[in-house]
Amino acid sequence: MSLIPFVITSGCSKMRSHNDSAQLGTYSRNRYSTLPLNDKFNPFSEDKGTDIKRRHVIENPTIAQIMQPGPLPEMSLGRSDAPVKIIKYASMTCAYCRQFQIETFPILEQEYITTGKVLYILREFPIGFQSGAATIALRCAKPNKYFALYDKFMKQQSTWVSRQVRREPIFQIVSQVGVTRDEFDACFEDKILSYNLNQIKERGRTLGIIGTPNYFINGRLYKRRLTIRDIRELVNKALADSDSTVR
Repeated sequence: MSLIPFVITSGCSKMRSHNDSAQLGTYSRNRYSTLPLNDKFNPFSEDKGTDIKRRHVIENPTIAQIMQPGPLPEMSLGRSDAPVKIIKYASMTCAYCRQFQIETFPILEQEYITTGKVLYILREFPIGFQSGAATIALRCAKPNKYFALYDKFMKQQSTWVSRQVRREPIFQIVSQVGVTRDEFDACFEDKILSYNLNQIKERGRTLGIIGTPNYFINGRLYKRRLTIRDIRELVNKALADSDSTVR
């Protein structure tokens, strides 16, 4: 069964049709607040000690706070009314994220997402400049190509990850889903896009995200790698809890 990504806006969701998805995953400047636009602006620089001390972290965030979307459309698979919500925070260069995508996600999708039991949300949490560059490129694709492109980035991670920021190997990945050179270059000039991606990361930090992969499952945070055995155990428990609540 093929799933179409849909976007979550402000507590409600709607399915995104292929026609609606024809636009690029970039967003006009006038939709968002002002931001620094100087040449040195880079939203994916790493934290200094003072930045960490100043950051407010919400203790025991509510499900409503966790589910609150950021400034960009939230990319999801599954039914919006599924009893179990999984939110995964991922960095594009994360080896454990790659392992999850290859070994665990296909089973999660088959057993829980396509069967209507799980709503799966992927949130970007870029760590380092190369991960940030790939994250920008990921949002450059059409929304209905988002998860296919993410899968390609993970499976071909060794071909583009490097200590230095190299755009050409990243373009070779996104071109596989139809992104043109002009579209690719335009995304890297879109400082609103990169700024809003950083806002998603910052929001994750306020919710307690400290690295990748981190997961929320029905509001509970797991700061570790999850295998398919873990997923089955946690999701089945959440489903049982949901059933008992309904009764």
